Amino acid sequence: MNLSNFARNSKNQLIITAVLFALWAFFALRAPGAFLSGSIYMTFLSTIPFIMIVATAMTLVVVTGEMDLSFASNMAMSGFVFALVSKSTGSVLAGAAAGVATGLAIGLVNGFMITRTGVPAIVATIGFDFFWRGCVMLLSGGTAIPLGIELKLDNPEIAVLVGRLGGFLPMQSVWALLFAAATALVYHRTSWGDDLRFIGDDINVAKMLGMPVGAARTGVFAYLGFAAGLAGVLATAEMGNWWPTQGEGYLLLVFASVFIGGTSVYGGSGTVWGTVIGSIMMGTIEAGIVSSGWSGFWTRFVDGLVLLLSVSFYALVSKRKRESGANG
Repeated sequence: MNLSNFARNSKNQLIITAVLFALWAFFALRAPGAFLSGSIYMTFLSTIPFIMIVATAMTLVVVTGEMDLSFASNMAMSGFVFALVSKSTGSVLAGAAAGVATGLAIGLVNGFMITRTGVPAIVATIGFDFFWRGCVMLLSGGTAIPLGIELKLDNPEIAVLVGRLGGFLPMQSVWALLFAAATALVYHRTSWGDDLRFIGDDINVAKMLGMPVGAARTGVFAYLGFAAGLAGVLATAEMGNWWPTQGEGYLLLVFASVFIGGTSVYGGSGTVWGTVIGSIMMGTIEAGIVSSGWSGFWTRFVDGLVLLLSVSFYALVSKRKRESGANG
């Protein structure tokens, strides 16, 4: 990353962080009883990590110029395998390993399908979304799976996943931050991350230079599959139940988190930090609207509006930079 790109990304990260604090200040004025107490932030630490884990991995997919709309059904399938294996073996960790492995396998299938056949990712993953959701519905009979009393929070194995570190900090927030840090390290400090940005900027040039385009594209889908599996396992463990509808409603939240954070819709650039802040903003907006006394029906309207505005803003900024570069 050259100095100009680094400075631009740093500026964008500062701006989006400032917007988050302004949002908190706004809701603190609107609903001081909620936003000036610690309980709502503990709730954020329990719920936002599921969005954050998937969104940070989705950042790499979008940077590469791809799109994956099947992660929600992947979360459902991974959570189903986790619940099934945990109950049948009595081991939460064995169930978690099976669930995450399922997510990774689904991501690999998605990636191989897209890279080997040449089908556009957005079309292929829409099909996979229906396929994996249909599979989990058929396997479960459309019924929920309660994890049982053996998976209470005082169970050492379940505590590793969604227990309370130090008696108050939800472990899923720890996992989300570790995953985001690992993703940032991979993206900013490895040659693979450089390849992803180059491919997203111009895939044809990347192919001409002999870059492993197919392997890199497959890799981002596999990485997202791993993240969806992890999020599905943690969400199931936190609720104590697996539901056939698990993952539904995450599509808008995840993509909004990615694009609000400054990842280019055209590919080639993005930041993990921006996505982390974006996911916190999306979780804050929903809680803030309800806490302020507004109807819950406003949440999706506002989420969609924020997504449209952020995508349009970054697209216009990118267009102006391209035009100024051409004129220069």
